[in-house]
Amino acid sequence: MQKRDRYIVDKKIKRRRKFLRSLPTKAEYVLWQELRRKLLGYKFRRQVSIGKFIVDFYCHELRLVIEVDGPIHEDQIEYDNQRQKFLESRGYIVIRFLNDEVLFDRDVVLQCIEDWCCILDRSICS
Repeated sequence: MQKRDRYIVDKKIKRRRKFLRSLPTKAEYVLWQELRRKLLGYKFRRQVSIGKFIVDFYCHELRLVIEVDGPIHEDQIEYDNQRQKFLESRGYIVIRFLNDEVLFDRDVVLQCIEDWCCILDRSICS
């Protein structure tokens, strides 16, 4: 039986997750305030490790990963591509938003997330 990616235990990754949860970007904080209320009907977790990577938000039920990209991502395009390929190869769906989208077009972002939730869980959309 294959071990699930997100349960790989690594003390360094665990410390990094804790650090990231304690200092979210403004955009991550804003989106978390929306997702944690479960208005979309799904439970999301923040700063979850999947394999050796840490994702911003994750819905286990739908295998949906949400990433909020700030300016730092302009300098780590290759890393982000490698990370996304890893996640997608294991059946995760990854959607990305820019900080400004979350901060200034929150309704559009939430609608997009809701649409993906609906696509991934056809039972609620039928």
